[in-house]
Amino acid sequence: MATTPGTDAASAADPLVQYVAIRKDVVVDWPVGAVAAQAAHAATAALWLSRDAADTAAYCAPDNIDHMRKVVLEATGEAQLLQIAAKLEEAGVMHKLWIEQPENVPTALAAAPNRKSLVGPFFKKLKLCKK
Repeated sequence: MATTPGTDAASAADPLVQYVAIRKDVVVDWPVGAVAAQAAHAATAALWLSRDAADTAAYCAPDNIDHMRKVVLEATGEAQLLQIAAKLEEAGVMHKLWIEQPENVPTALAAAPNRKSLVGPFFKKLKLCKK
């Protein structure tokens, strides 16, 4: 029996995950659908930008498509979102900072799919999204 990406013992201990962070102040002020759209824009863009990466291919593989893991978190505001983006950039971790236009407002950030142990530490200060 073949194992699917993310189901063998090593992967179970350190799964592929896509982290998405949205601004808490945006969550409070915007309709939930608009906030969901911001998270979706960032996540989709991060997937597309990393489409040639092995971890993204495994994350989106047909035999893993029903087992994707995403963690949606809240950043306190623009400053924290930009700080995380800068740290990801410095570490060479593929990600997308979504900047809503025409307002030119950073609203969400998504990392490309990676092992939890690699990307999780960048997001450890954030809380799970509540809204």
